[in-house]
Amino acid sequence: MCRPAIPDPNPWEVAVQYWFNVSTGQVETDDTRSRGADVMGPYASEAEAAKALDTARAKTETWDEQDREWDARGSTPPQGGDEPSA
Repeated sequence: MCRPAIPDPNPWEVAVQYWFNVSTGQVETDDTRSRGADVMGPYASEAEAAKALDTARAKTETWDEQDREWDARGSTPPQGGDEPSA
């Protein structure tokens, strides 16, 4: 059975982006977005924006661990040819 072709999306249609306002704890859209440093984003969905603080916390923990590992190694570059070529 043949399925009908799905029409191409409208090239002029702009996808809605979502933002998380850290001051209010609310998810905002492009239309309701607060200006300034109080927003995180953009996010592709409302659910992603709602998890902005959790996502940021997890990324920060990962980066902190990577920093600790980097510091523990010292300034010696890794072995195995990772040094830049002259």
